[in-house]
Amino acid sequence: MRKIPTNSKGTPRKAELPLDLDGPHITQGASSQHRLYQALCHAIVGGIAKPGEPLPPSRTMAQQTGFRRNAVTSAYERLIADGFAVATVGSGTFVAARIPDRVNDARKTSIAVEPPQRGTLALGCTHIDERALQRFRSFAGRRMRAFGTEHLAYGDPRGSRELRAAIADHLLSARGLRCDPDQILLATGTQHALRIVLSAILKPGDRIWCEDPGYPAARKAIEHCGQRPVPVPVDASGLIVSKGRMLAPSAGAAYVTPSHQFPLGVQMSMTRRLELLDWAKDADAFVIEDDYDSEFRYDGAPLLSLAGIDHLRRVIYMGTFAKTLFPGLRIGYCALPERLVGPVTTARAAFDRFPGTLLEGAVADMLNSGAFAANLRRVRGIYREARDTLASTLSKVSQGRLSVPVPSQGLHLVARFDPSTDPRIAATAKTEAGVEGWLLADTYQRARPMPGFVLGFAGHPMPQLIASAERLARASLSALHASNGTGRRLKSSR
Repeated sequence: MRKIPTNSKGTPRKAELPLDLDGPHITQGASSQHRLYQALCHAIVGGIAKPGEPLPPSRTMAQQTGFRRNAVTSAYERLIADGFAVATVGSGTFVAARIPDRVNDARKTSIAVEPPQRGTLALGCTHIDERALQRFRSFAGRRMRAFGTEHLAYGDPRGSRELRAAIADHLLSARGLRCDPDQILLATGTQHALRIVLSAILKPGDRIWCEDPGYPAARKAIEHCGQRPVPVPVDASGLIVSKGRMLAPSAGAAYVTPSHQFPLGVQMSMTRRLELLDWAKDADAFVIEDDYDSEFRYDGAPLLSLAGIDHLRRVIYMGTFAKTLFPGLRIGYCALPERLVGPVTTARAAFDRFPGTLLEGAVADMLNSGAFAANLRRVRGIYREARDTLASTLSKVSQGRLSVPVPSQGLHLVARFDPSTDPRIAATAKTEAGVEGWLLADTYQRARPMPGFVLGFAGHPMPQLIASAERLARASLSALHASNGTGRRLKSSR
């Protein structure tokens, strides 16, 4: 029997072919045969049915569409006549190897998606010790070998109690936050948790305080949820609560990074923390505490979380394993006031029912075995060295024109020009140096932007870190000299 050149060996015949019989490509009021022909042409041109692929038998197609079999046969015959398909007795009907040019004129749209930063000085990069990776592989393998029925059904919207209990223990010892495992909800990260919480506690159009400068991704998430961010200035003591009271006294919530403010790295003073909690009580509002990189503290004892001071009455605490382990886990969490557990759990179930279960046990094992804490101790030393090297290199090579305060915690630092410098000097230097990281000015919303850079020092090889810092410092000097050495703000800048 002659073989069809379009039918590759072993190509399975489709039991059903997804067809759109009612779309704009279908002539209204046409016969069954013509409607099926148009739907099949649309599927072939659109790549649903690929060249050389067998089409379903006419009997199967008739059962799928509800058309008579002779209508299906007629549609197939027309496909063959028009060059969309070929057939051989005993082998069936196949999509043609080449589709006629006159109809295969669909233009592919170029979709541009900005890839995440991965180059040196980019934020969000981490290092996980090889010993911790070996432990995690071991825990994950053991859990997979003991695969149980809990993975075969829909789970608790909050996530497994085992991991929630391990997180509760970790928060008590590391952040001074006492909470019941039932008050913890797992998410894919802090951004996911933020969206779930906002949908439960606020209505579209409600206002929410945000730090200025602050974390742009959180601000975008708030806007996408329909709430209105209110930029509240930040100084050396953190968010200025009195300014927030003036700008939006009846806001429904405040989003803050009190232990390690993003991007400035300052710690909210105890006075400001108490002021913020007083405002939340007066306004019947909530405070969302994003504990940004708080686990990486290099000097002194860990800071008490804002939620720990509040005892989870009005503060919603958020954290993630993206930096403390690795981003690919996609596991974050929030600790909730008791009265919010029900509404937030309901919101989570409406979003995506419940978190993935396969790696929850392995993460719980990391926390309970001490492997998690051991990894943190090891990488803190690596990050401390990277922090000090980056800060000293930038300061030395820029001849002091860049001010680089050494942060006491976190995975990034801020390098600043003199406040009178035009912010465009920093943009010019960053482009010339070809480095990642952020412009400090891009984290501001309304406040007058400071000129400088937000630079990540974690997860980068030391030689690359030094080379990139040197390039950025030299480019900064060059940009300053090109502006007659002053770099003063131009009248047109904000």
